[in-house]
Amino acid sequence: VLEGKMGDKVSKFDLRFLQPNVEAFGTAAIHGLEHLLATYLREELDNVIDLSPMGCRTGFYLVLAGDYQSKDIVDLMKEMFDFMRNFEGEVPGACAKDCGNYLDMNLNMAKFLCNKYYTEVLENITDEHLIYPQS
Repeated sequence: VLEGKMGDKVSKFDLRFLQPNVEAFGTAAIHGLEHLLATYLREELDNVIDLSPMGCRTGFYLVLAGDYQSKDIVDLMKEMFDFMRNFEGEVPGACAKDCGNYLDMNLNMAKFLCNKYYTEVLENITDEHLIYPQS
């Protein structure tokens, strides 16, 4: 949690889907995930400051206004990933009018990765998953 000069608080979360230096998203998968994540968050939350992919292509950063701990957003993550892994239809915003690279998007791979994250991490989440490892 970061605190601003005026006492405002911001919480940043690393949503790590894949093991660093072992796996990485393809651009089409990460782009599909970004559209689904953004769609869900816009509809469900009003305190989202940012959602952005990690440069290493292993996950996303989620920044929320307010003072939150990882355990506070577990239910939100489960709902969000359940929405994404079961999403049907056209990817929201996947057209030339709304997206600068709409042809580079893979909904099926995005859904596969959401299901992988849901079943391997969220379904039986432990405290170990909720704290970023210290070096």
